Amino acid sequence: MKKLTKLFKNNAEWAQNLKKEDPNFFKNLSNQQAPEYLWIGCSDSRVPANQIVNLAPGEVFVHRNIANVVVHTDLNCLSVIQFAVDILKVKHIIVCGHYGCGGIQAAMEKTKFGHKTKKVCMIDNWLGHIEDVARFHKEKLKGLSEKAHHNLLCELNVIEQVKNVCNTSIVNKAWNEGADLTVHGWIYNINNGILKDLKTGHSHSAKRKD
Repeated sequence: MKKLTKLFKNNAEWAQNLKKEDPNFFKNLSNQQAPEYLWIGCSDSRVPANQIVNLAPGEVFVHRNIANVVVHTDLNCLSVIQFAVDILKVKHIIVCGHYGCGGIQAAMEKTKFGHKTKKVCMIDNWLGHIEDVARFHKEKLKGLSEKAHHNLLCELNVIEQVKNVCNTSIVNKAWNEGADLTVHGWIYNINNGILKDLKTGHSHSAKRKD
C-alpha cells in the first residue's frame, strides 16, 4: 500500500506554521465550534470554501456535493442544514456555485456516465436535477452560445438551490421562530478568484428577495 507521505509532511508543516502565528490556535479551536456561516458548495477541488473567503478553520460549516445541489430527498444535505441551523445557530447559509462546473457541463451535454460502464450510475440521477433547472429556464437559455449557456445555467442553478434551501421545513421553522438567518446565492469565478453575489438572498425579516 502506498503511503501518502507528502500529505502527512504538509499537515505537519501547516500545523507548525499556525502554531507559530498563534500558539493557542488549536487549543481555542478544540474548545468549541461556533461558525456563523454554512457553506453549500460544489465538490470541485478548485473551490475550497475557507480559502475563498479567507476564513480560518472553525469559521465556516461546509457541505459540498456535485454542482451544489439541494434536494429534499438528500438526507445528508438536510442533516447538515439542520445541524447548522438548530445546533450551531448559523446566521448565514451561502449556496455557492462556480463557473466552469463539470456537473453543469455534463448536464448540458446530457452525458450519461452509466452508458460508459453499462451499469446503473448515480451520477446520471444526480445530474437530472441540473437538467430540471435547464428545463425550468429553457426560454432564458435559448439561442445562447455554449459558454454563455453554461455560465447562465451555473447562475440559475444557484438561484434554484437557494429556493430549495428556503423551502426546507428546517429553515421555515427557524424563520417562524424568529431566527436571525439569511440565505444567500453566490457564484465563484475560477478564472480570477472573485465571488459574485447573485442577489437572490432571503431572510426572516422580509421573507423576500433582498
